[in-house]
Amino acid sequence: MADAADETFEQAGSGASASYPKQCSALRKNEYVLIKNRPCKIVDLSTSKTGKHGHAKVHIVGTDLFTSKKLEDVCPSTHNMNVPHVSRIEYQLIDMDSDGFLTLMDDKNNIRDDLKVGDKDPELKKDIESKLKDGVPTMAAVLKAMDEEVIVSVKLGKE
Repeated sequence: MADAADETFEQAGSGASASYPKQCSALRKNEYVLIKNRPCKIVDLSTSKTGKHGHAKVHIVGTDLFTSKKLEDVCPSTHNMNVPHVSRIEYQLIDMDSDGFLTLMDDKNNIRDDLKVGDKDPELKKDIESKLKDGVPTMAAVLKAMDEEVIVSVKLGKE
């Protein structure tokens, strides 16, 4: 038998998780859910009647928060699905380089320049360019889930 001193354990995190369980029947439209391990916003939700073999089924249609792809899943209404922890943070927009990377400042005056405006949203990129050109104070909203981040919108900030 091995001594306790010989045992090795993998390192564990702080106990915080990127998602939490929620019963399928409690999910609602415009909430977030993990479909195929991707964080999605629910755009359509329908429940079928209880069938011959028991459970009512919930049909969930969602759009991926980061790729905007449409994903679908069907789950018994009494089962749990994982819901991602989603946070929305606003940063002051300072600049954008030629590659589309933004220079952002949070409310504690910390600067970050690792977020890029995706090519999938050319209107957002044009909006940012025009606000920077006009020199108006601008705030950028960043959505974060499952260790991924995306810029979702910009708006006029406080002077």
